[in-house]
Amino acid sequence: MNHGLRISLSLAGALALIVVLVSVNRDVLAGFEQRESEQCGLREPHGGTLAQADQVSSEVTAEFLRSVVAEISSDAYEGRSPGSAGDRKARQWLAETFASIGVAPGAGDDYQQLFDLVGVTSAVEGDWSFSTGFTAEPVSEFVVNAGNQAETAAFQDAELVFVGYGIQAPEYDWDDYKGLDMRGKVLVMLNNDPDWDADLFEGERRLYYGRWVYKYEIAAKLGAVAAIIIHTTPSAGYPWQVVATSWSGPQFELPAQGEPRLQASAWMTEDAARRLLASAGHEFDDLTESARSRDFVPVPLGARSSLRLTAQLDRTETANVLAMIEGCDPVLSEQAVVLTAHHDHLGRGEASSPDEDVIYNGALDNATGVAQILAIAKAMKALPEPPRRSIVFALVGAEEQGLLGSEYYAKYPTFHPGRIAANVNLDGANIWGEASDMIFIGLGKSSLDAVAETVAAYTGRSLHGDQFPDRGYYYRSDQFSFAKIGVPGIYLDGGVEIIGKPAGWGSERIREWIEQHYHQPSDELTDDWVFDGMVADARFALLTTYLIAQADEMQSWHPGDEFAAARAEALRDLASNPNQ
Repeated sequence: MNHGLRISLSLAGALALIVVLVSVNRDVLAGFEQRESEQCGLREPHGGTLAQADQVSSEVTAEFLRSVVAEISSDAYEGRSPGSAGDRKARQWLAETFASIGVAPGAGDDYQQLFDLVGVTSAVEGDWSFSTGFTAEPVSEFVVNAGNQAETAAFQDAELVFVGYGIQAPEYDWDDYKGLDMRGKVLVMLNNDPDWDADLFEGERRLYYGRWVYKYEIAAKLGAVAAIIIHTTPSAGYPWQVVATSWSGPQFELPAQGEPRLQASAWMTEDAARRLLASAGHEFDDLTESARSRDFVPVPLGARSSLRLTAQLDRTETANVLAMIEGCDPVLSEQAVVLTAHHDHLGRGEASSPDEDVIYNGALDNATGVAQILAIAKAMKALPEPPRRSIVFALVGAEEQGLLGSEYYAKYPTFHPGRIAANVNLDGANIWGEASDMIFIGLGKSSLDAVAETVAAYTGRSLHGDQFPDRGYYYRSDQFSFAKIGVPGIYLDGGVEIIGKPAGWGSERIREWIEQHYHQPSDELTDDWVFDGMVADARFALLTTYLIAQADEMQSWHPGDEFAAARAEALRDLASNPNQ
């Protein structure tokens, strides 16, 4: 559930970047096996860099991981909703745990980087009616939230326009709006991005254009009053219940800073959308087919609607919990590797009966990632000497509300973006058993490919890219906030080839978990969890982080990547003012 800026890169811009980007030594990682650290850190040859670092991986234990998950996913923390008593309790516990490990504060003299949130709890009276006579029921058929950070949001007799995928992507020669005036309109659009042709966008790999955040942002930028995204399970990657759950209760945002905003941001079920379109004389399948062309032109639907929302606005405070190990190299210590995992979850729901479980404990999502980060910090602290670069451990808040904690850190980083070598992100660990593979979401985008390949070879694991590229996971977790400021990111998502299980068994367990437990109160620590895989994956992340921290060169995006421009800008900014 992520926010972000639209990313676009023209062919000319991509070629220009090759000239301005700081080049990366292609032999950096190949040389790990022979190179000794010139300044500090472990000086044994590799097996050497990895073998010596691996000696402290014994600090990562199933008992420690379980204890952390059991603590912060317990009912005592009430689901860790941002700004809640449970959130404050969790942040304090995490800060105390870092202190007990011996890792220094990372937010100046404090462990908490505080920031404000605006909680918007929207209410719509009754059903949503349209001029065609169609009426949709809240929750079961649509969800809608006020988008203007005001106590009321409304539009009157606004025209509905179908805008296909709702995308402007000049680098792909794609524009669903064709320059037409969208001011004052309610835009109806498909989820995802064009995915049926590998030469169009990137085939089934979802880009940011396919994310709901982008769609609302571009609609607001064009002056629309509202946008309705049509949900289908294949296009979203999750069932309607996830939308209904995630969009109920307070929706948190960073305080508005004058950017364009919609009056209303909505989702509608496929069935309800079909009936709405049919009531206006249109077939959903026909409109969908017409949207599969560069020649698509927006379709006025011949329907109008009015809507009024009331909103309760609550300003609250949460924080990223930051800790740091300062690097030992007098030059490279001014650079950092940032490890992230989000500590928040969805809080409490409303009970319909006295015995109903309404606490969204967020055990797998993401007490597991938090536990792994703490275990890695514990291991790093056990090294004979710190690595060459500094290590920042960032347990970020409000991820479930749109990556808000990492977005805030990206706006106010403790290291200049041009000094952040890479981000290593952990979000949802493997609880099914040790895997023979490792999933690297973002594989193929940056020089981090070679890092992960080196660690995979050392640990005897195969390396794969995103197993569900159509779901756009790269844009749905905290590495995306870093990518937007130019920092290459590696999202390690465990493996699916579970040792001792038949082919496909691991993928099936993940699918079942998403359908039954993702963003539900049932995401709890249970006796059937297997921690072997989580231990192995934390070890993989430890070694990955250490290699990045020891490398002679910074990491970089592959030329032409969608985020390479942001990296070039950060490096230019740092070069013009090196004291930042």
